[in-house]
Amino acid sequence: MSSAGKGLRKVEVRLKWDPSPLGEQPRHLDIIATTYSADDLYGRPVYVVHYDSRSPDGTINMSRHSRTGLGLGYVEVMSLEFDRLASAYGRVVVGVAIHQDGGRRTFGDMANAGVLVVEGYRELLADNFARVADATATTVAEFTRDGSGAWEFHDMIRGFDSDPLVFTMEMGAEECGPDDTPGTRPAGTM
Repeated sequence: MSSAGKGLRKVEVRLKWDPSPLGEQPRHLDIIATTYSADDLYGRPVYVVHYDSRSPDGTINMSRHSRTGLGLGYVEVMSLEFDRLASAYGRVVVGVAIHQDGGRRTFGDMANAGVLVVEGYRELLADNFARVADATATTVAEFTRDGSGAWEFHDMIRGFDSDPLVFTMEMGAEECGPDDTPGTRPAGTM
């Protein structure tokens, strides 16, 4: 993973996708963030933020949510205020999961899907999920504190074959290798 910047303050993760064709179940994607203790960067998340929640201190929250993809441009937005995040936290992982209502869907099934990560006017990541076309969920970004306590961004496109609930427990795991069990292995590494 390569670092694209230090000292991040306020970051937005934006998500877009086209609505389902007429007569099909709505396509519902969600941005999810998991926050990890500075003492256990790869353990269980301290808390999870998604469309129906926010961080206890209000530093990570959804400012826009869509259940259908209907709208212009990026229809779902999560804000992360790293300059206010307590020093007890050392890592935040952000991902996107597809709800599996009405049958299995992958990113390859989503028309015009994309994610954009920005700090102010600076683009940190733009991706269309082509690398994880066979996945039902993917991490997109990892944010970590450096030795001085400043937050850094790392590109983390890594596909999973998980439903949203299971994904929240898997998404922060260290990179999985070829000897991992199939139930916990990210999609695309099999």
